[in-house]
Amino acid sequence: MKAKIFIIKRLSKYASQWVVLTVDVILVILSFIFAYFVRFDFTFEFNKVKLFYQLPFIFLVGLISFLLVGSYKGIIRHTGTRDVFNVFKGTLLMSSIILSTVLIFRILAILYNYNIPISITIIHYFSSTFALIISRFIFKAFYESISNQINQYTNVLIYGAGNSGLITYEALTKNNKTNYIVIGFIEDDVNKIGKKINQVKIYNSAQITRNFIEKHAIQEVIISIQTISSNRLLEITDALIKQNVKVKIVPPFNKWIDGDLEASQIKSIKIEDLLGRNIINIDNSILKKEFNQKTVLITGAAGSIGSEISRQVASYNCEKLILIDQAESSLYNLQQEFKSFKNIDKHFVVADIRNKRRMATLFSEYKPEIIFHAAAYKHVPLMEENTYEAVNVNVFGTQTVMDLAIEYEVDKFVMISTDKAVNPTNVMGASKRIAELYAMCLKNNGKTKFITTRFGNVLGSNGSVVPLFKRQIDAGGPLTVTHKDITRYFMTIQEASQLVLEAGTMGKGGEIYVFDMGDSVKIFDLALKMIQLSGLKYPEEMDIKITGLRKGEKIYEELLANGENTLQTYNQKIMISKVRDIDVIDTKKKIIELCLINENCDNYSTVKKIKEIVPEYISNNSEFEKLD
Repeated sequence: MKAKIFIIKRLSKYASQWVVLTVDVILVILSFIFAYFVRFDFTFEFNKVKLFYQLPFIFLVGLISFLLVGSYKGIIRHTGTRDVFNVFKGTLLMSSIILSTVLIFRILAILYNYNIPISITIIHYFSSTFALIISRFIFKAFYESISNQINQYTNVLIYGAGNSGLITYEALTKNNKTNYIVIGFIEDDVNKIGKKINQVKIYNSAQITRNFIEKHAIQEVIISIQTISSNRLLEITDALIKQNVKVKIVPPFNKWIDGDLEASQIKSIKIEDLLGRNIINIDNSILKKEFNQKTVLITGAAGSIGSEISRQVASYNCEKLILIDQAESSLYNLQQEFKSFKNIDKHFVVADIRNKRRMATLFSEYKPEIIFHAAAYKHVPLMEENTYEAVNVNVFGTQTVMDLAIEYEVDKFVMISTDKAVNPTNVMGASKRIAELYAMCLKNNGKTKFITTRFGNVLGSNGSVVPLFKRQIDAGGPLTVTHKDITRYFMTIQEASQLVLEAGTMGKGGEIYVFDMGDSVKIFDLALKMIQLSGLKYPEEMDIKITGLRKGEKIYEELLANGENTLQTYNQKIMISKVRDIDVIDTKKKIIELCLINENCDNYSTVKKIKEIVPEYISNNSEFEKLD
């Protein structure tokens, strides 16, 4: 059984590309010999000395062809049409070189021993192509056959010998169906190292070397530490991935089923876990009071942030929830999800925030008391090419909703901004900065308190690189990164939405709240990490391609503009930006003028006005650089 398990373990990883290359070349040589036999009616009536001279030549040409095409690089157990196509390219190149060389030798009347009959070359092409393709599918079928026949056991190590580790051990061993074999525990506590739990030894992390992994055929390491920082988790995962083992993690205690851990709950570690943040403790009593029996309107409710804000607001005792979005399909999906919230008066409205008459009708009908404004266009390159839409939605749409908030005496208006609004290098970021400025202009207009929240990228959003990288990995790569040094701030959607709610409760009007995003993340390192977590090797099995900065894109994002600093709030993750004073009358006038200019659909005139309103806006990698 152990031998079979060892075979499966090796096959389940990958066949070495150099082994594949060697087998391919051998098959090419055998196919060449076979071509001779076919040509001479399966007899030995051919010049064996010439064949002896020709075989090294065939070997060399085949080797060069496969190296150039890279047909040997595919993961054999995942053989598909792409790999078949690469085989065709490799054999076609090989046969072309052979045929060309033979014709040259004939014309020059040299190297008689290398004068290969054309018919043999043709037979060799078809036979070698067939042999290479069939060999890959035979290997794939062999792997699948064995893996289906064998009751496969998984040798694991549990990282953490505390209470969580013991519970994990019981969850893995109490059920015979799991087929887990716990080889040992890993522990950082020196007082536990060397001891045994249920006759299972506790090891120091330094003992988990490549030799140890191979000796004990370790396939997985399960991290079972309930109170672990994301930095420590990253350290542990990095070290384990380098040992070519799969890393899994035990979920937090509050996600266990009825207080019990099931083996099925142990999942492969995801990039979100490594970039994750500490759990936020929000005073729910304050939020309950804030939303109790209130009518809450959310724009962009079907988006990543808007939908999560909707879910969290729905968990409080609000009287009425108005969810607005122009994306009909996404809003429909949210509507289906919200069928479980039976105690809330919910209204799902397909509407465009740019339509003032339509929005005025909704304000008049529902009379919202709190507004969360999440509707916006946010994709930088797209908005750089569609300036009119960026201004029309992010500026005019925001202006429309804000003006109606004053007119209908809304209590609070919370706007979702972005770190790209800080010292913007693109139209999208500059348009969001103008939205921030318009909110500041309305500080003392009527009873409405305008509050702005500013943060970076969120994990799992539609525009995030994380789902993009996942799709690229599923498609076989490569992963695309615009610049090797590009960095971004990240937080989870849940955390960002929680902080938005809390900032909304503490806002008195006119503030820009900046969220603590932690350390910025290098996107190249993020891509590399996701490749490793997928069990692939960089660059042999999955490569990363540098594509160049996109229009309007900058390498580093910022959370504070020039001349801004912050004041701390009672929540250390939320800071108040001390913004520069602005000329309210002049700024508001210019913003209104911008919306009028934008109606002409003249991108250059629009951007010129934007730069007048936001002087720190300096275009990068854009056609609008000439306006700076």
